[in-house]
Amino acid sequence: MQADDVRYLTRIRLKSLNPNTDIGSLARKVVEECRLISPSKLPEVEQLLFYLQNRKSPTGKKKEKKQIKPRDPTPFEGMELDEEANINSIDDYVELLYEDVPEKIRGATLILHLARNPDNLEELLQNETALGALARVLREDWKQSVDLATTIIYVFFCFSSFIQFHGLITYYKIGALCMNIIEHELKRYDLWQEELQKKKKADILSEQVTELKVFNDPENQNLKKEYEKALKKYQGLLTKQEQLLRVALYLLLNLSEDTRTELKMRNKNIVHLLVKTLDRDSEELLVLVVSFLKKLSIFLENKNDMAETDTVEKLAKLVPCEHEDLLNVTLRLLLNLSFDTGLRSKMVQVGLLPKLTTLLGDETQRHLAMRILYHISMDDRFKSMFAYTDCIPQVMKMLFDCGEERMEPELISFCINLAANKRNAQLICEGNGLKMLMKRALKLKDPLMMKMIRNVSQHDGPSKNLFIDYVGDLAAQIGQNEEEEFVIECLGTLANLTIPDLDWELVLKEYNLVPFLKDHLKPGCAEDDLMLEVVIMIGTVSMDDSCAAMLAKSGIIPALIELLNAQQEDDEFVCQIVYVFYQMVFHQATRDVIIKETQAPAYLIDLMHDKNAEIRKVCDNTLDIIAEYDEEWGRKIQNEKFRWHNSQWLEMVENRQMDESEPFMYSDEGEPFLQGGDILERPDLFYTADGIITAESAISPEFFTDFQNGDFIGSQGFPSSAVSDGFGQVAGAPLRPTTAYGFRPDEQFYYTYSASR
Repeated sequence: MQADDVRYLTRIRLKSLNPNTDIGSLARKVVEECRLISPSKLPEVEQLLFYLQNRKSPTGKKKEKKQIKPRDPTPFEGMELDEEANINSIDDYVELLYEDVPEKIRGATLILHLARNPDNLEELLQNETALGALARVLREDWKQSVDLATTIIYVFFCFSSFIQFHGLITYYKIGALCMNIIEHELKRYDLWQEELQKKKKADILSEQVTELKVFNDPENQNLKKEYEKALKKYQGLLTKQEQLLRVALYLLLNLSEDTRTELKMRNKNIVHLLVKTLDRDSEELLVLVVSFLKKLSIFLENKNDMAETDTVEKLAKLVPCEHEDLLNVTLRLLLNLSFDTGLRSKMVQVGLLPKLTTLLGDETQRHLAMRILYHISMDDRFKSMFAYTDCIPQVMKMLFDCGEERMEPELISFCINLAANKRNAQLICEGNGLKMLMKRALKLKDPLMMKMIRNVSQHDGPSKNLFIDYVGDLAAQIGQNEEEEFVIECLGTLANLTIPDLDWELVLKEYNLVPFLKDHLKPGCAEDDLMLEVVIMIGTVSMDDSCAAMLAKSGIIPALIELLNAQQEDDEFVCQIVYVFYQMVFHQATRDVIIKETQAPAYLIDLMHDKNAEIRKVCDNTLDIIAEYDEEWGRKIQNEKFRWHNSQWLEMVENRQMDESEPFMYSDEGEPFLQGGDILERPDLFYTADGIITAESAISPEFFTDFQNGDFIGSQGFPSSAVSDGFGQVAGAPLRPTTAYGFRPDEQFYYTYSASR
């Protein structure tokens, strides 16, 4: 029967179920023997058994998820007995626990043989004397004998395999005792290592001395024998210690099913102990330790504890490894840790990126490796590193091997991230890469594949020029009754194609795109994502003089202003709409429409001091061109810039109260100098470095504007000298602004572009 929580799960193993089994008889037997199933559920049991009898084994490519579980501890040296344990002799075995250590080991081993049979656990549970004696001996004598401690913990481990017996283990405080034993054994291991290293150094030194002498020194021979003897002893102790650690840790792993118990373990620094155990070489022990860490890693506090230790560095040594289960559970732990930005960075630093890339070729581990690589690829710092591995050829092969089948979301998401880097995009386009991607995307109408293509198209250089052959195919998808997500990606791809040789006028006419663009500028007519891509598309095609004129005649400019009013709280919309105005003021036809027939300059003046830096930059550049062309707007823009720059001074002058102690503020007749006028009309009050200057040599707002827009400010922004006499677009001007919220991958910052490029 199935349940979500392991505490309420009872497994019934049907060993006799085969195609010839009588379902009715088997169902009645199950109901009779399992007290948890009501007789009224007999029809449901028959139905389940019928399903199990007739189900088919999965034969497709998708493999069932393999749940890695550490193997139960195997019988170890010292468990062999010359007699068979009998549940009726349990009192005799308990008596042995009160004798010397060898007899205690014998008694505990006999009880262990009984406990390994689940049928005996209920009866053992009733024998409080036996369990109490075992707990007492473990608490008092565990330091005297590793074999004794291992055997008794193994007995309690047998109980820990069943959730209903966890209360018994908690009652005798076996979990806390196991924590103390593990901590003590790890300290002993460090001492053994230190002592062995000393003897090894002495042995190496003696060998070097012997090589310099003709005869063998007996003292050196003794040192060599001591080292070999110590090494042999160390290996024997290590084997026994690892058996003890494995049983104790497995017991704790079972107890950690209860999150309250797990929290107690965390308070006793279980994570530190487990990470320290990762230095061992025993693969079975490592599978257990890594499985335990994986279970703990789903909680933030435990993950932070792992981040503070060398967990990732130690796990990197296990990737790759020949033990399939160990490799699988290690990748699962790394996947859990890879949700943390700092730990992802650590994974790259320790060299896991090329190792994980290699695992893409392993069908059993590919799924996990790709998920970890996907998380790493989310960080822009590491995207470029994939270009120096064989990752991109492998994922491209996986994409094409999918044929017309639906791709795994991890694969296409990973490819989308990779395509956001310029070098990666070039590798993707090598050969017939772009052609194959376009063919698949257009055939299957796959929006995720088209998103990957869109990321490729955003990079300047050879890869962008390859898209000229597909402009028609992309434009044909717009306006049709296609899925909106797919249309958004096609529009975004076209908007990225800022290619000088591309005839946008021909594209707009042939595919009748102008009505589509205009219709999708009406507020509320479509999703915001689609409307935004339409605005960006208009900004791209407006670089062409004839296209800008065509759009102006169609009435798109008033539609943009209406959309600007509706979306004034959305910085992304505002930034892209202002950029459209910036492109259009370069062209004579559209410039006249914007300046003389619309209130666009007034909106731009309002946005000139927007809190968003990107919007301010695009506004300033657009207003500079308008000011140079139209004198009336030029004065308004100059005054506004001057007023903003000197706002504190202007406020101080305008708000000054009449005071007899300051007669210089008034004329001879006692009238104020300003007489209700604008302070900007009194240039004789402007300051120089030496004080107020005369009216003849007054600094006007025009000087301030020249200072801000001229050669004084270097290469930032678009100085007035950058605009040609015919107001043509300056070579090197940005093809499209960065987003209002940040910079596009691999693009230079907007303000670093200048006319000198």
